[in-house]
Amino acid sequence: MPIVPQGLYDRLVAVRRELHRYPELSWQEARTAGVIAKFLHSLDIQHRTNVAGHGVVAEIPGASKVPCVVLRADTDALPIQEETGLEFASVHNGIMHACGHDGHTTMLLGAAVLLSQEKDLPAPVRLIFQPAEEKGTGAMAMIKEGVLNGAGLIFGGHLDRHYHPGTIVVSEGPVNASSDNFSIEIIGQGAHGARPHESIDAVVVGSLMIMALQTIVSREIDPARPSVVSVGQFHAGTAPNVIAGQARLEGTVRAQDPSVRQQLLSSVRRIAESIAQLHGAKIHIAVTEGTPPLINQPDLASIARRAAIEAVGETNVLPLKTANMGAEDFSYYLEKIPGAYVRFGSQVPGREGYPAHSSKFDFDEEALAVGAAYYAAVAKIAGRQLRQQAATT
Repeated sequence: MPIVPQGLYDRLVAVRRELHRYPELSWQEARTAGVIAKFLHSLDIQHRTNVAGHGVVAEIPGASKVPCVVLRADTDALPIQEETGLEFASVHNGIMHACGHDGHTTMLLGAAVLLSQEKDLPAPVRLIFQPAEEKGTGAMAMIKEGVLNGAGLIFGGHLDRHYHPGTIVVSEGPVNASSDNFSIEIIGQGAHGARPHESIDAVVVGSLMIMALQTIVSREIDPARPSVVSVGQFHAGTAPNVIAGQARLEGTVRAQDPSVRQQLLSSVRRIAESIAQLHGAKIHIAVTEGTPPLINQPDLASIARRAAIEAVGETNVLPLKTANMGAEDFSYYLEKIPGAYVRFGSQVPGREGYPAHSSKFDFDEEALAVGAAYYAAVAKIAGRQLRQQAATT
Protein backbone atom coordinates (compact mmCIF):
# COMPACT_ATOMS: atom_id res chain seq x y z
CA MET A 1 0.00 0.00 0.00
CA PRO A 2 1.35 3.48 -0.79
CA ILE A 3 2.37 5.69 2.13
CA VAL A 4 0.48 8.65 0.65
CA PRO A 5 -3.26 8.77 -0.09
CA GLN A 6 -4.25 6.39 -2.90
CA GLY A 7 -5.63 9.19 -5.02
CA LEU A 8 -2.36 11.08 -4.84
CA TYR A 9 -0.35 7.96 -5.59
CA ASP A 10 -2.42 7.26 -8.69
CA ARG A 11 -1.94 10.85 -9.83
CA LEU A 12 1.82 10.59 -9.36
CA VAL A 13 2.02 7.38 -11.35
CA ALA A 14 0.15 9.06 -14.20
CA VAL A 15 2.49 12.06 -14.15
CA ARG A 16 5.60 9.90 -14.05
CA ARG A 17 4.42 7.89 -17.03
CA GLU A 18 3.67 11.02 -19.03
CA LEU A 19 7.14 12.37 -18.31
CA HIS A 20 8.67 9.03 -19.21
CA ARG A 21 6.78 8.87 -22.50
CA TYR A 22 8.02 12.31 -23.57
CA PRO A 23 11.65 12.62 -22.37
CA GLU A 24 13.80 15.62 -23.24
CA LEU A 25 17.57 16.03 -23.28
CA SER A 26 19.57 18.47 -21.17
CA TRP A 27 18.72 22.12 -21.89
CA GLN A 28 15.71 21.01 -23.98
CA GLU A 29 13.21 20.27 -21.16
CA ALA A 30 10.50 22.67 -22.37
CA ARG A 31 7.59 20.21 -22.42
CA THR A 32 8.68 18.74 -19.09
CA ALA A 33 8.69 22.22 -17.56
CA GLY A 34 5.19 22.72 -18.93
CA VAL A 35 3.93 19.58 -17.18
CA ILE A 36 5.51 20.75 -13.92
CA ALA A 37 4.05 24.25 -14.21
CA LYS A 38 0.58 22.91 -14.99
CA PHE A 39 0.70 20.65 -11.92
CA LEU A 40 1.84 23.49 -9.66
CA HIS A 41 -0.82 25.78 -11.08
CA SER A 42 -3.48 23.21 -10.16
CA LEU A 43 -2.30 23.53 -6.55
CA ASP A 44 -2.23 27.36 -6.65
CA ILE A 45 1.48 27.26 -5.82
CA GLN A 46 3.41 30.34 -6.90
CA HIS A 47 6.15 29.41 -9.35
CA ARG A 48 8.56 30.77 -11.94
CA THR A 49 9.41 29.12 -15.25
CA ASN A 50 12.30 29.59 -17.68
CA VAL A 51 14.83 29.74 -14.86
CA ALA A 52 18.29 28.94 -16.25
CA GLY A 53 16.69 27.64 -19.41
CA HIS A 54 13.80 25.33 -18.60
CA GLY A 55 14.10 25.29 -14.82
CA VAL A 56 11.04 25.77 -12.62
CA VAL A 57 11.15 27.22 -9.11
CA ALA A 58 8.12 27.08 -6.79
CA GLU A 59 7.55 28.81 -3.45
CA ILE A 60 5.36 27.42 -0.66
CA PRO A 61 4.83 29.97 2.15
CA GLY A 62 5.91 29.31 5.73
CA ALA A 63 6.85 31.19 8.87
CA SER A 64 8.12 34.69 8.16
CA LYS A 65 11.71 35.79 8.77
CA VAL A 66 12.92 32.18 8.52
CA PRO A 67 15.25 30.99 5.73
CA CYS A 68 13.58 28.59 3.32
CA VAL A 69 14.13 24.86 2.99
CA VAL A 70 15.03 23.96 -0.59
CA LEU A 71 14.05 20.65 -2.19
CA ARG A 72 15.56 19.81 -5.56
CA ALA A 73 14.74 17.42 -8.41
CA ASP A 74 16.38 17.02 -11.82
CA THR A 75 14.33 16.84 -15.02
CA ASP A 76 16.47 15.87 -18.03
CA ALA A 77 16.74 12.57 -19.91
CA LEU A 78 19.58 10.77 -21.72
CA PRO A 79 20.50 10.11 -25.39
CA ILE A 80 19.68 6.39 -25.19
CA GLN A 81 17.29 4.29 -27.29
CA GLU A 82 14.77 2.77 -24.89
CA GLU A 83 14.39 -1.02 -24.83
CA THR A 84 12.23 -1.55 -21.75
CA GLY A 85 9.10 -2.69 -23.53
CA LEU A 86 7.00 -0.57 -21.17
CA GLU A 87 3.57 0.46 -22.41
CA PHE A 88 4.57 4.06 -21.68
CA ALA A 89 8.03 3.81 -23.26
CA SER A 90 9.62 6.86 -24.85
CA VAL A 91 8.08 8.02 -28.12
CA HIS A 92 11.27 9.90 -29.00
CA ASN A 93 13.88 7.86 -30.85
CA GLY A 94 17.23 7.85 -29.10
CA ILE A 95 16.01 9.58 -25.93
CA MET A 96 14.81 8.02 -22.68
CA HIS A 97 14.60 8.58 -18.95
CA ALA A 98 17.29 6.04 -18.10
CA CYS A 99 18.33 7.60 -14.79
CA GLY A 100 15.01 8.09 -13.04
CA HIS A 101 14.69 11.84 -13.41
CA ASP A 102 11.05 11.35 -14.37
CA GLY A 103 10.65 9.79 -10.94
CA HIS A 104 12.60 12.52 -9.15
CA THR A 105 10.44 15.22 -10.70
CA THR A 106 7.26 13.35 -9.80
CA MET A 107 8.35 12.83 -6.19
CA LEU A 108 8.81 16.55 -5.74
CA LEU A 109 5.42 17.25 -7.25
CA GLY A 110 3.97 14.79 -4.74
CA ALA A 111 5.72 16.66 -1.94
CA ALA A 112 4.22 19.89 -3.31
CA VAL A 113 0.74 18.39 -2.82
CA LEU A 114 1.48 17.30 0.74
CA LEU A 115 3.15 20.56 1.75
CA SER A 116 0.45 22.73 0.19
CA GLN A 117 -2.04 21.06 2.54
CA GLU A 118 -0.08 22.12 5.65
CA LYS A 119 -1.57 25.04 7.57
CA ASP A 120 1.53 26.49 9.21
CA LEU A 121 4.87 25.36 7.81
CA PRO A 122 7.77 26.18 10.17
CA ALA A 123 9.75 27.62 7.27
CA PRO A 124 9.04 28.51 3.66
CA VAL A 125 9.77 25.72 1.18
CA ARG A 126 11.30 26.26 -2.25
CA LEU A 127 11.03 23.54 -4.89
CA ILE A 128 13.72 23.48 -7.58
CA PHE A 129 13.09 21.54 -10.77
CA GLN A 130 16.53 21.67 -12.32
CA PRO A 131 17.51 21.09 -15.97
CA ALA A 132 20.71 19.55 -17.31
CA GLU A 133 21.93 17.44 -14.40
CA GLU A 134 23.27 14.90 -16.88
CA LYS A 135 25.57 17.57 -18.29
CA GLY A 136 26.74 18.49 -14.79
CA THR A 137 25.98 22.12 -15.54
CA GLY A 138 22.37 22.66 -14.53
CA ALA A 139 22.95 23.22 -10.83
CA MET A 140 25.52 25.97 -11.35
CA ALA A 141 23.21 27.66 -13.85
CA MET A 142 20.38 27.61 -11.31
CA ILE A 143 22.64 28.95 -8.57
CA LYS A 144 23.65 31.85 -10.84
CA GLU A 145 19.93 32.60 -11.23
CA GLY A 146 19.69 33.07 -7.46
CA VAL A 147 17.71 29.97 -6.50
CA LEU A 148 19.60 29.75 -3.19
CA ASN A 149 18.93 33.34 -2.16
CA GLY A 150 17.31 33.33 1.26
CA ALA A 151 17.82 29.57 1.60
CA GLY A 152 18.98 27.85 4.77
CA LEU A 153 19.15 24.13 3.95
CA ILE A 154 18.79 21.97 0.83
CA PHE A 155 17.83 18.33 0.29
CA GLY A 156 17.75 16.00 -2.69
CA GLY A 157 17.79 12.35 -3.59
CA HIS A 158 18.14 9.71 -6.29
CA LEU A 159 16.45 6.44 -7.18
CA ASP A 160 18.68 3.40 -6.61
CA ARG A 161 17.97 -0.07 -8.01
CA HIS A 162 20.41 -1.69 -5.55
CA TYR A 163 17.82 -1.34 -2.77
CA HIS A 164 14.30 -2.67 -2.37
CA PRO A 165 11.33 -0.32 -2.80
CA GLY A 166 10.07 1.21 0.41
CA THR A 167 13.61 1.90 1.67
CA ILE A 168 15.61 5.11 1.96
CA VAL A 169 19.41 5.11 2.10
CA VAL A 170 20.95 7.73 4.39
CA SER A 171 24.70 7.93 5.01
CA GLU A 172 27.21 10.32 6.46
CA GLY A 173 30.26 11.21 4.42
CA PRO A 174 30.76 10.70 0.67
CA VAL A 175 27.62 9.84 -1.30
CA ASN A 176 28.84 10.63 -4.83
CA ALA A 177 32.27 11.08 -6.35
CA SER A 178 33.82 14.01 -8.17
CA SER A 179 33.88 13.82 -11.96
CA ASP A 180 36.72 15.31 -14.00
CA ASN A 181 37.62 14.63 -17.62
CA PHE A 182 41.00 14.73 -19.31
CA SER A 183 42.24 14.63 -22.88
CA ILE A 184 45.79 13.92 -24.01
CA GLU A 185 46.90 14.81 -27.52
CA ILE A 186 50.02 12.89 -28.55
CA ILE A 187 52.20 14.33 -31.30
CA GLY A 188 54.72 11.87 -32.70
CA GLN A 189 56.07 11.23 -36.19
CA GLY A 190 54.10 9.32 -38.82
CA ALA A 191 55.83 6.90 -41.18
CA HIS A 192 55.28 3.94 -43.47
CA GLY A 193 54.27 0.83 -41.61
CA ALA A 194 57.21 -1.01 -43.19
CA ARG A 195 59.72 1.46 -41.70
CA PRO A 196 58.82 1.90 -38.01
CA HIS A 197 62.34 3.10 -37.21
CA GLU A 198 61.53 6.34 -39.00
CA SER A 199 58.53 7.03 -36.77
CA ILE A 200 57.55 8.08 -33.30
CA ASP A 201 54.54 5.82 -33.04
CA ALA A 202 51.66 7.67 -31.38
CA VAL A 203 49.70 4.41 -31.04
CA VAL A 204 52.49 2.79 -29.04
CA VAL A 205 52.95 5.90 -26.90
CA GLY A 206 49.21 6.11 -26.27
CA SER A 207 48.97 2.41 -25.44
CA LEU A 208 51.75 2.70 -22.89
CA MET A 209 50.02 5.71 -21.36
CA ILE A 210 46.75 3.83 -21.02
CA MET A 211 48.42 0.93 -19.22
CA ALA A 212 50.49 3.20 -17.00
CA LEU A 213 47.48 5.31 -16.00
CA GLN A 214 45.89 2.17 -14.58
CA THR A 215 48.66 1.97 -11.96
CA ILE A 216 47.66 5.28 -10.37
CA VAL A 217 44.75 3.88 -8.38
CA SER A 218 46.36 0.50 -7.72
CA ARG A 219 49.77 1.81 -6.64
CA GLU A 220 49.48 5.46 -5.60
CA ILE A 221 46.13 5.76 -3.80
CA ASP A 222 45.18 4.35 -0.40
CA PRO A 223 42.92 1.33 -1.14
CA ALA A 224 40.54 2.54 1.57
CA ARG A 225 39.83 5.73 -0.41
CA PRO A 226 37.74 4.87 -3.50
CA SER A 227 38.93 6.35 -6.79
CA VAL A 228 38.80 5.63 -10.52
CA VAL A 229 40.88 6.51 -13.58
CA SER A 230 39.32 5.30 -16.84
CA VAL A 231 40.31 5.95 -20.46
CA GLY A 232 37.15 5.85 -22.53
CA GLN A 233 38.41 6.94 -25.95
CA PHE A 234 41.56 6.31 -28.01
CA HIS A 235 41.64 7.82 -31.50
CA ALA A 236 44.59 7.24 -33.84
CA GLY A 237 45.59 6.16 -37.32
CA THR A 238 44.19 6.37 -40.83
CA ALA A 239 45.32 3.14 -42.54
CA PRO A 240 46.71 -0.29 -41.62
CA ASN A 241 50.07 0.38 -43.28
CA VAL A 242 50.60 3.87 -41.87
CA ILE A 243 52.17 4.43 -38.46
CA ALA A 244 50.12 7.12 -36.76
CA GLY A 245 51.88 10.35 -36.01
CA GLN A 246 49.10 11.61 -33.76
CA ALA A 247 46.72 10.13 -31.23
CA ARG A 248 44.20 11.36 -28.72
CA LEU A 249 43.15 9.83 -25.41
CA GLU A 250 40.12 10.92 -23.40
CA GLY A 251 39.15 9.70 -19.96
CA THR A 252 37.55 10.40 -16.62
CA VAL A 253 38.82 10.68 -13.05
CA ARG A 254 36.59 10.02 -10.04
CA ALA A 255 37.26 10.46 -6.32
CA GLN A 256 35.28 10.82 -3.12
CA ASP A 257 37.93 12.85 -1.31
CA PRO A 258 39.04 16.32 -2.51
CA SER A 259 42.72 15.64 -1.79
CA VAL A 260 42.62 12.34 -3.67
CA ARG A 261 40.94 14.13 -6.55
CA GLN A 262 43.88 16.53 -6.89
CA GLN A 263 46.41 13.69 -6.48
CA LEU A 264 44.80 11.75 -9.32
CA LEU A 265 44.84 14.69 -11.70
CA SER A 266 48.46 15.45 -10.85
CA SER A 267 49.44 11.82 -11.44
CA VAL A 268 47.71 11.73 -14.83
CA ARG A 269 49.77 14.72 -15.93
CA ARG A 270 53.05 13.33 -14.54
CA ILE A 271 52.68 9.90 -16.14
CA ALA A 272 51.57 11.21 -19.52
CA GLU A 273 54.42 13.74 -19.69
CA SER A 274 57.02 11.16 -18.62
CA ILE A 275 55.98 8.54 -21.18
CA ALA A 276 55.90 11.12 -23.95
CA GLN A 277 59.38 12.31 -23.05
CA LEU A 278 60.65 8.73 -22.83
CA HIS A 279 59.63 8.09 -26.46
CA GLY A 280 60.42 11.49 -27.93
CA ALA A 281 56.82 12.54 -28.43
CA LYS A 282 55.13 15.79 -27.52
CA ILE A 283 51.81 16.06 -25.74
CA HIS A 284 49.11 18.55 -24.87
CA ILE A 285 47.02 17.76 -21.79
CA ALA A 286 43.69 19.39 -21.01
CA VAL A 287 41.74 18.76 -17.81
CA THR A 288 38.10 19.75 -17.50
CA GLU A 289 37.11 19.88 -13.87
CA GLY A 290 33.55 18.75 -13.29
CA THR A 291 31.39 18.23 -10.24
CA PRO A 292 33.03 18.02 -6.82
CA PRO A 293 32.40 15.11 -4.44
CA LEU A 294 28.99 15.07 -2.78
CA ILE A 295 29.51 14.71 0.97
CA ASN A 296 26.82 14.53 3.66
CA GLN A 297 27.89 16.21 6.88
CA PRO A 298 26.83 14.27 10.02
CA ASP A 299 24.39 16.86 11.39
CA LEU A 300 22.58 17.18 8.04
CA ALA A 301 22.53 13.42 7.54
CA SER A 302 20.86 13.24 10.95
CA ILE A 303 18.04 15.51 9.75
CA ALA A 304 17.64 13.38 6.62
CA ARG A 305 17.57 10.21 8.71
CA ARG A 306 14.85 11.56 10.99
CA ALA A 307 12.74 12.44 7.96
CA ALA A 308 13.36 9.04 6.40
CA ILE A 309 12.27 7.29 9.60
CA GLU A 310 9.11 9.39 9.66
CA ALA A 311 8.40 8.44 6.05
CA VAL A 312 9.14 4.69 5.99
CA GLY A 313 9.97 3.57 9.55
CA GLU A 314 13.35 2.92 11.13
CA THR A 315 13.79 -0.63 9.79
CA ASN A 316 13.54 0.67 6.23
CA VAL A 317 16.25 3.32 6.62
CA LEU A 318 19.53 1.81 5.43
CA PRO A 319 23.20 2.80 5.14
CA LEU A 320 24.98 3.02 1.79
CA LYS A 321 26.26 -0.48 0.94
CA THR A 322 29.26 0.42 -1.21
CA ALA A 323 31.10 3.44 -2.50
CA ASN A 324 29.22 5.20 -5.29
CA MET A 325 31.58 6.58 -7.91
CA GLY A 326 28.90 8.26 -9.98
CA ALA A 327 28.76 12.06 -10.02
CA GLU A 328 25.88 14.36 -9.10
CA ASP A 329 25.81 18.13 -9.56
CA PHE A 330 23.77 18.51 -6.37
CA SER A 331 27.26 18.82 -4.86
CA TYR A 332 27.44 22.39 -6.17
CA TYR A 333 24.49 23.35 -3.96
CA LEU A 334 26.27 21.84 -0.94
CA GLU A 335 29.26 24.08 -1.61
CA LYS A 336 26.92 27.04 -1.03
CA ILE A 337 24.58 25.93 1.79
CA PRO A 338 24.28 22.89 4.09
CA GLY A 339 22.15 19.96 3.04
CA ALA A 340 21.98 16.22 2.48
CA TYR A 341 21.37 13.74 -0.31
CA VAL A 342 19.66 10.36 0.04
CA ARG A 343 18.82 7.41 -2.18
CA PHE A 344 15.41 5.81 -2.67
CA GLY A 345 15.18 2.04 -3.06
CA SER A 346 13.52 1.22 -6.38
CA GLN A 347 14.58 -2.27 -7.44
CA VAL A 348 12.17 -3.98 -9.84
CA PRO A 349 12.12 -7.78 -9.34
CA GLY A 350 13.58 -9.49 -12.37
CA ARG A 351 15.21 -6.28 -13.63
CA GLU A 352 17.98 -5.95 -11.04
CA GLY A 353 20.65 -6.28 -13.70
CA TYR A 354 19.67 -3.13 -15.60
CA PRO A 355 21.54 -0.20 -14.06
CA ALA A 356 20.95 3.51 -14.51
CA HIS A 357 21.97 4.69 -17.99
CA SER A 358 20.92 1.30 -19.40
CA SER A 359 18.44 1.09 -22.26
CA LYS A 360 16.33 -1.25 -20.09
CA PHE A 361 16.39 0.77 -16.88
CA ASP A 362 13.16 1.02 -14.92
CA PHE A 363 12.16 1.56 -11.29
CA ASP A 364 9.41 0.45 -8.92
CA GLU A 365 6.81 3.21 -8.81
CA GLU A 366 6.28 2.67 -5.08
CA ALA A 367 9.34 4.90 -4.77
CA LEU A 368 7.24 7.85 -5.95
CA ALA A 369 5.20 7.73 -2.75
CA VAL A 370 8.31 7.21 -0.63
CA GLY A 371 10.05 10.22 -2.16
CA ALA A 372 7.01 12.46 -1.79
CA ALA A 373 6.58 11.48 1.87
CA TYR A 374 10.30 11.93 2.58
CA TYR A 375 10.52 15.38 1.02
CA ALA A 376 7.45 16.57 2.89
CA ALA A 377 8.88 15.25 6.15
CA VAL A 378 12.37 16.68 5.68
CA ALA A 379 10.92 20.09 4.74
CA LYS A 380 9.08 20.23 8.06
CA ILE A 381 11.89 18.82 10.22
CA ALA A 382 14.54 21.07 8.65
CA GLY A 383 12.11 23.98 8.78
CA ARG A 384 11.66 23.59 12.53
CA GLN A 385 15.43 23.69 12.98
CA LEU A 386 15.73 26.83 10.87
CA ARG A 387 12.91 28.46 12.81
CA GLN A 388 14.62 27.68 16.12
CA GLN A 389 17.88 29.12 14.84
CA ALA A 390 16.13 32.25 13.61
CA ALA A 391 14.50 32.71 17.00
CA THR A 392 17.86 32.66 18.81
CA THR A 393 19.72 35.06 16.52
